[in-house]
Amino acid sequence: LFSPQHQSSSTMGNQGAKRAEPRFKVVICGGAGGIGQPLSLLMCLDERVKEVVVQDVTMAMVPAAGVAADLAHLETPAKVSHCAIDPNAPDVPGQLKPALAGAHLVLVPAGVPRKPGMSRDDLFSINANIARDIVLACSEACPEAVVALIVNPVNSIVPAMCEIYKSKGISPRKIVGVTTLDVVRANKFVSEINGKHVGDVAVPVVGGHAGKTILPLLSQVTPPVPDGKIRSLDQRIQDAGTEVVDAKGGKGSATLSMAYAGARLGKAVLSGLEGKPTEEYAYVALLEDAGNIAPGVLKGFKMPYFTTKVKFGKTGVEGVLPIGKLSNHERTRLDEAATQLQIEIEKGIQYASKQR
Repeated sequence: LFSPQHQSSSTMGNQGAKRAEPRFKVVICGGAGGIGQPLSLLMCLDERVKEVVVQDVTMAMVPAAGVAADLAHLETPAKVSHCAIDPNAPDVPGQLKPALAGAHLVLVPAGVPRKPGMSRDDLFSINANIARDIVLACSEACPEAVVALIVNPVNSIVPAMCEIYKSKGISPRKIVGVTTLDVVRANKFVSEINGKHVGDVAVPVVGGHAGKTILPLLSQVTPPVPDGKIRSLDQRIQDAGTEVVDAKGGKGSATLSMAYAGARLGKAVLSGLEGKPTEEYAYVALLEDAGNIAPGVLKGFKMPYFTTKVKFGKTGVEGVLPIGKLSNHERTRLDEAATQLQIEIEKGIQYASKQR
């Protein structure tokens, strides 16, 4: 995640080393939260980043101003500022626009976690409205920025926000869902099984970003995962978030690993923007590529949004890649994933249709 070129001079011990030119503005919406704070830290450590804005609500447990002040003391080139908005005041997008103006990348670990007694519909409604206000502000303040959403339920929120962008005449591919944590977890778990260094493991994880929609393509891993471990490993990758919640005794969820994964996606986006084409997995609008993702496999499924390997370039998402050859187990799982994903995508599309 952090190569030597992104280390400080005091660590490198070479004052004359060639450095990346700071040029990018990154805004973290929800930057004072459990994911937002470490994510803001990780983006400050990227020396290509010229400015970081920590944005959150005025009633956040830790004030955005305090997080920004803390990060501003780091020996990195990034200028750190903050923005606190009142979600109960009129015109939330208008409050956000000054902070978002000129942004190249907007990372959004915003929204609320599901609480006891809260239905999934309740969770979606609350978080969709939060994401909507951010996306509406981005559509005016930074329409060319890549907006990376870490807002649950991702499978429905991303289609909803992409459809809103479409209605504004903006490419829906400016919005991506951050599913990188599924890849990060899969790589770690597989490395523990096959003994390879985790940096040499690359597990494709496609589909969506919840439960059965998460599909790790373990048949494509080298060396192969033993047949007897594929089903249990597949299930572990799907349930990994619960593993963390249980380990924290219900007092938290995957915040640090999610921040790491969000930063990994963010860095891939920045590499593309600076002219170094980079590939990373993300949940995106397939558009004209819908028929090329899984030729002959996704027959009968309307799949306008899907997680697959994405090409990031100077304009953001510049293409998507097919998922490759599948085992029989993966074909069966893909049908399951697609069936559930269709329902969750439609929920997001219906939400967007009511916003116009």
